[in-house]
Order: sequence, then C-alpha cells, then structure tokens
Amino acid sequence: MTAVQERTWTTVCRYTDLLPGRGVAALLPGGDQVAVFRTEDGLHVLSNHDPFSCAAVLSRGIVGDRGGVPVVVSPVYKQAFELATGRCVDDAGVAVATYPVDVWDGYVRVGSP
Repeated sequence: MTAVQERTWTTVCRYTDLLPGRGVAALLPGGDQVAVFRTEDGLHVLSNHDPFSCAAVLSRGIVGDRGGVPVVVSPVYKQAFELATGRCVDDAGVAVATYPVDVWDGYVRVGSP
C-alpha cells in the first residue's frame, strides 16, 4: 500500500492585488520562495530561484512569449522559462519547479508540489 501525502495550501495574496503581466514573490512554509504570475491565460507559480544566477529573481522577470508559449525571462542572464511547465526555453536540460495554484474566496493559494 502506498501512502498518500495530502497537499497543503498557502494563501499568498488577494487575486485583485496581482497585476496582469507582472510577478510577485511569496514565501511558503518550509522556506520555498515562489514567483506568482497573473497572465491572460490564468495564474502560474514557479520557483523564484533562477538556476543560472542562483538568485531569487524570477518574480521580477519580464513576462512575454516565445513562439506563442507564455514565458518569464530572468532579469539576470535573460533565460526564458515556460510559465506552464518551468522548462527553460534556452536550455532544454534545465527547469524550475512549478506549483499548483487556485483562487479560493478571492485569495490566491499555492499548493505544495
């Protein structure tokens, strides 16, 4: 029998506090820093840690697209990460963690991975 771990949810902000096309950083219990993005196609949550610069800066990146795929571009060395998957567009062998996200009663909640 496999043990099932229950997902925990952390409320990070009100949905209306998020500006479209911008990111915000949030700290989860346990110390994980995440970047929360509101885009035209919904909410996305990635690790805030840029694996190339080793800095917690992805929330300050530029949101756009590469070939129609929504991305955030790191403000340090300019690598682009897919918002939906965390995959680095510029280096297929690199990815950042993604997190489940939902809106409950007007508040954005981030789930444990």
